[in-house]
Amino acid sequence: MQDDIETNAGEQSTSVATVFLTFLKLGLTSFGGPVAHIGYFREEFVNRRKWLDDRAYADLVALCQFLPGPASSQIGIGVGLSRAGLPGALAAWIAFTMPSAIALILFGYGYIEFGDAVGSGALHGLKVVAVAVVAQAVWTMAKSLCPDAQRATLAVATTIAVLAVPSPFVQVGAIVIGGLIGWAMLRADVPTDHVELGVKVKRSIAIAALILFFAALIGLPILAAAFPSQTMALVDSFFRSGSLVFGGGHVVLPLLQSEVVPPGWVSNDAFLAGYGAAQAVPGPLFTFAAFLGTVMTDSPNGIAGGLICLVAVFASSFLLVIGALPFWDALRRIGAVRNALLGVNAVVVGLLLAALYNPVWTSAILSAADFGLALAAFTLLVFWKTPAWLVVILTALGGWALHAGLIA
Repeated sequence: MQDDIETNAGEQSTSVATVFLTFLKLGLTSFGGPVAHIGYFREEFVNRRKWLDDRAYADLVALCQFLPGPASSQIGIGVGLSRAGLPGALAAWIAFTMPSAIALILFGYGYIEFGDAVGSGALHGLKVVAVAVVAQAVWTMAKSLCPDAQRATLAVATTIAVLAVPSPFVQVGAIVIGGLIGWAMLRADVPTDHVELGVKVKRSIAIAALILFFAALIGLPILAAAFPSQTMALVDSFFRSGSLVFGGGHVVLPLLQSEVVPPGWVSNDAFLAGYGAAQAVPGPLFTFAAFLGTVMTDSPNGIAGGLICLVAVFASSFLLVIGALPFWDALRRIGAVRNALLGVNAVVVGLLLAALYNPVWTSAILSAADFGLALAAFTLLVFWKTPAWLVVILTALGGWALHAGLIA
């Protein structure tokens, strides 16, 4: 079985440079938060490049929903790992993360020098385009992953449950229940023609990564107490924040606020200003850590502080993805696991549908004009096959025009 995985890996290999450039484009254009990123990734890796099929992609999304940390970044790390090994995982993370990290570090310096920044209607346009991107992902994934009444009902039930009780624990519970329902009820015509992930990491390395994750989670607070320093305190705080987040990037904000504001490391005004700026840049919301490290009142701060906090908050994601993915292809080949994944994939569609309404729709569609702008973006994406980056630019311009009163 392990030999089969290594053979698939060789057949699917991609150069590190190709992985880097692909993710750099996404890092420069993926606005809208983690749910929208899933849509952007699906368009790039499933539709355009054919690196994965819909079911394999949904399996990867489901795995990353289970893991704590930023799901979209973990999906990116997983894709990079499957295409070009550990260098590919690192290239994918750097390319997808650094554009927004650099922008937020620069904003941090600007905030220190000039104070808070003023937004514009373009920011609202970026929220609107997230509606279209997520709607496209739900539309296309539902057609392939919920083709019958059972799975469609499971997806809708998941949506209702998550909207009724908006808790990360409900999301994880829905995935578990979906897997149990799939295992018990969805045994006929299970497709096996997945495009394998082909992860090129030895299992010994994967196990070592999992051990290192738990060792850091338990050991860093002990080290911070035994060898007190601001650098050790930052690494401990940001690693722990990145390790305990279920449910996406926004959930990390209260954890980070409790870590950096009460000790006086960052003022609450600066924290809120950075949060606003994080909404206006592409890429993962976890890069908000780079802003916080930049504006720290005590050294290390500036670029050094920003990079320390950035690496610390993402480190757990690397360890968890490297630790989990090498076992994923093998597990998917077991009949009971494949059956369970039919239910899990339907739940993923339901989770996306719930996120489409809240927070994506509720925070973006505030008027009939907003609805029209989102509908136009959806039409461009789905029916005219317009590149996502161009739709982002056009919708941001549309949001600016509405805000400026140029469009009634």
